[in-house]
Amino acid sequence: MQFSAIAQQIGITEASSLAAYPERDPDITGVAAVQTATAGSISYIEGAKFGQYATTTQASALILPPDEALQTQANERGLAWLSAADPRLGFARTISLFYRPFQLAPGIHPTAIVDTAAKLGTNVAIGAHAVVQAGATIGDGVCIHPNVVVYPHALVGDRTVLHANCVIHERTHIGADCVVHSGAAIGSEGFGFVPTATGWEKMEQSGTTILEDGVEIGCNSTVDRPAVGETRIKQGTKLDNMVHVAHGCEIGQGVVMAAQVGMAGGVTVGNRVILAGQVGISNQANIGDGAIATAKAGIHSDVAPGDIVTGIPALPHKVFLKASAVFSRLPEMHRTLRKISRQLKLD
Repeated sequence: MQFSAIAQQIGITEASSLAAYPERDPDITGVAAVQTATAGSISYIEGAKFGQYATTTQASALILPPDEALQTQANERGLAWLSAADPRLGFARTISLFYRPFQLAPGIHPTAIVDTAAKLGTNVAIGAHAVVQAGATIGDGVCIHPNVVVYPHALVGDRTVLHANCVIHERTHIGADCVVHSGAAIGSEGFGFVPTATGWEKMEQSGTTILEDGVEIGCNSTVDRPAVGETRIKQGTKLDNMVHVAHGCEIGQGVVMAAQVGMAGGVTVGNRVILAGQVGISNQANIGDGAIATAKAGIHSDVAPGDIVTGIPALPHKVFLKASAVFSRLPEMHRTLRKISRQLKLD
């Protein structure tokens, strides 16, 4: 694909080297990291922090920030370039021009089991040994990879992809354009037991789980259904691998959760929240819109909208940094305290 065609496809046409050097329109054969790129590839530089690569990369073309110094360096080396406010986003769109994830061709594999009471849309693909049970509804263009199980009365929206070995439990509703990765369990039973004098008595989990449009669930993640009511993940939210969303949680729009985030029942997460790796959230906590929890934060109470929290238990990030600075000085402070105690004969 010619460089100029890429610019057109990803919608960056106004700011580029083509205006001054229209003859620099190389054939691009692939995408690569800027450090390892070779001739014929296109890469990106996100900002001045990585600016040194403009003088060393072997890529034929770059997506650059609106930085005149970087653009001048690219010009001097004869490289084609595009200027974007968000080079990483431009690069992401460029990757999609060269790579498409594997998807099954429409049709039902001979070894798949599809109940006659299930409803299938058009152009559905169902892989080997997949099972679609009675009353399930599968939308148009859905791709169900091998060994997937869709329980009775589950609904899977148009163009959703269910990767190998994931399980969609009964009465779960999944919206359009969702992705559920391998090993994930959606709508599984919440952890509900009532203590009695003779042990733990099971509370049946009769509620439902709902994933709205554009939700993505990572490998081996779980989203549980509650005893009553619903667990809901709203539009455009993305979960990484091994994330646990317990019964009765409500996750807002555009949330991202990194690997091994875990939350107890009844947690409410607002819109555009970022939860870094291994964040833990206790029962019934509320996380406000736009809040950020850094890696391994242990959240035991509500977090206000826009706050950044860190540590176990989670504290406002600036407070945590001050506390960390004090913590590193504790041995010195202890020695000083012992010295003062001896001088005052307090020992």
